[in-house]
Amino acid sequence: METSRRWWALVVLAAAQFMVIMDTSIIGVALPDMQRELGFTQSGLQWVFNAYVIAFGGLLLLGGRLSDLIGARRVFSSGWVILIAGSVVAAAASTAWVEVLGRAVQGVGGALIAPAAMTLLMMLFGDKPKELGKAMSLYGAAAPAGGTAGVFLGGVITEYLSWPWVFIVYIPIGVATLAATRLLPAVKGRRGSVDVVGAISVTAGLALAVYAIVAADWIAGIAGAALLLLFLIVQRTVKQPLMPLSIWRTPGLATANLAMGLLGAAWIPMWYFLNLYLQQSLRFGAFASGAALLPMTVAVMVFMVGITARLLARFGAKPLIVIGLAVLAAGVLGLSFARPDGAFVSDVLPASLVAAIGMSLAYIPAMMSAMSGAKPEEAGLASGIVNTAYQAGSALGLAVMTALAVAQQQSVAFAGAAIVAVVGAVASLVLIRRPAVQEEQALNA
Repeated sequence: METSRRWWALVVLAAAQFMVIMDTSIIGVALPDMQRELGFTQSGLQWVFNAYVIAFGGLLLLGGRLSDLIGARRVFSSGWVILIAGSVVAAAASTAWVEVLGRAVQGVGGALIAPAAMTLLMMLFGDKPKELGKAMSLYGAAAPAGGTAGVFLGGVITEYLSWPWVFIVYIPIGVATLAATRLLPAVKGRRGSVDVVGAISVTAGLALAVYAIVAADWIAGIAGAALLLLFLIVQRTVKQPLMPLSIWRTPGLATANLAMGLLGAAWIPMWYFLNLYLQQSLRFGAFASGAALLPMTVAVMVFMVGITARLLARFGAKPLIVIGLAVLAAGVLGLSFARPDGAFVSDVLPASLVAAIGMSLAYIPAMMSAMSGAKPEEAGLASGIVNTAYQAGSALGLAVMTALAVAQQQSVAFAGAAIVAVVGAVASLVLIRRPAVQEEQALNA
């Protein structure tokens, strides 16, 4: 594919990543209005968020497998069709259960889009190490930017329109993305079968694990653990598993996914409770709260696009992952000292910018380490695994920190997230042994 078309294709993929991740955050400030109009209970309201994240994180492995089997561009397009359908259901919902259903359908669409997009990116730039770092930086910046921008746009839409519009906005964007898929390479699939039992057990296991933490239900926890154990047993016994356990012999895959999971478990709770602090403690409205998070978005994008790729080529992945998680921990810990009657400039802005820099330094190196050692025919699977690690870490981390906040206070949740980031930094320092394949190529290019 010619050079200019490759970069236009990257724009389509980055925009898809932006929208998929934004879908996890755009509903945040709209939740109170949805609760009033749809009759959610206080405990049931969380499933507007969790239904998407669990369906998304739990089915990413299936999305990666389908990308390898039937072709990444076809799966990418199908994912957008499903996401549009889920958006229509969520926007038109008049009862709580229909809203949760729509969000789950959106998550299914996202689970197809994300790994297919990563597979297509590797097909476009995987044999060009100098361009791959830049492409990964642009693509990677779309994820945290989408998460933070979702808060801002959700505030604007909720304050000046109404909550259904946070879903309606996806319909024209999805149609435009489908029209732009002609820019993407047509990747042939290969013969094989789909591990349905594996897909169901890992998704249900993750859902029950999150529910067990949120509801303090040990029976659900045991059931979730049993389903996740069943998933591993199935992967060892079926002829064509959803996640062949042999892929974990790929250099750097396990440690990079551990780093990604802990990164999500620190970053997402920080973002969630920072939004609550802005609205509940500082009394910011929906629009003002979203605007207050814009400096973080700008910092993430500037560092990921302009700085992280250069540092990665110069120093390698391990130092950036370790330092990034440590810097993230410092920023999140700073937020734990925010005063209930504090001010944005002194209590929020400095610490949030430090946290954003840490996220920017760690995310791309961890993603590249997880992807770069995989065989071409396993690119979709590796992408599904690393995205699953991040989403599962996000869901479980948020559940744990929410439980801490309920039992103690919000500052304890920030401190807990900081500890998670420290654990990630130490684990990366100890466990990451050598550069991944693509990183070595980039350093020698």
